[in-house]
Amino acid sequence: MDKNFLTPAETVRTIMENGKRVASQPLSRTVVLSLLAGFYIAFGAELATVVSAGTADKLGQGIARLLAGSVFSLGLMLVVICGAELFTGNSLLTKTALLGEITWGKLLENWAVVLLGNFVGSLFFAWLMYRSNLWQAPLIAEQAIAIATAKTQLPFDVALVRGILCNWLVCLAVFMATAARDIPGKMLACFGPIMAFVASGFEHSIANMYFIPTGLLLAREFPGTDPSLTWSNFFIGNLLPVTLGNIIGGVVFVAFAYWFIHLRGGKVDP
Repeated sequence: MDKNFLTPAETVRTIMENGKRVASQPLSRTVVLSLLAGFYIAFGAELATVVSAGTADKLGQGIARLLAGSVFSLGLMLVVICGAELFTGNSLLTKTALLGEITWGKLLENWAVVLLGNFVGSLFFAWLMYRSNLWQAPLIAEQAIAIATAKTQLPFDVALVRGILCNWLVCLAVFMATAARDIPGKMLACFGPIMAFVASGFEHSIANMYFIPTGLLLAREFPGTDPSLTWSNFFIGNLLPVTLGNIIGGVVFVAFAYWFIHLRGGKVDP
């Protein structure tokens, strides 16, 4: 009887093969898939904003974060099951580069294209949500602005560490989803780690490409918004350290760790 999951060694081998395919696919395909990932993560972020609006006052901060993380996991489910290129998940391509199956230049090229595509997709989705007027529902705009403001106020080192912890979990979610061989298994693999990182308050660069621009767009409708909510604080104060942290978390604690265990020396464990 066939297993309904892959072993860790088999999962590493599958991720390595996927890395070779992703790195060799046409640029146009990578661009479209990265745009889709930006949309999908933004769907989860938007839903988390709506669900958490006013929830903490009634149910407590912990429950509000749990609910937000639970619905935010939709984003990675869409990425994994429907197919898309997510910058944070593509940290796992490092395994393929470490084995010499793709060049480091190809890896960096993929990261640059996917990061830009994720950004454009997230930003466009933020604009769509702003134009939808759904933020006019009670407390939703205030929640969106509060989320964005809190993120732009993080010290550089704090944002960096939260980025590391976040993508450690995100890449583990991708690892487990790759191991799962059916859709319910992939959904469950995405749910646990993603719920955990959101509930914990960790920082995800692609999610922040939706959260913070949405807050910035809405702030124009609400005079008196905290002055720390600016585009420069978004790019320099949050996106830069969080992106660096995401790279460290995914590359060191997942990609490198499992390369060391299963692929070191150029041989793949059976």
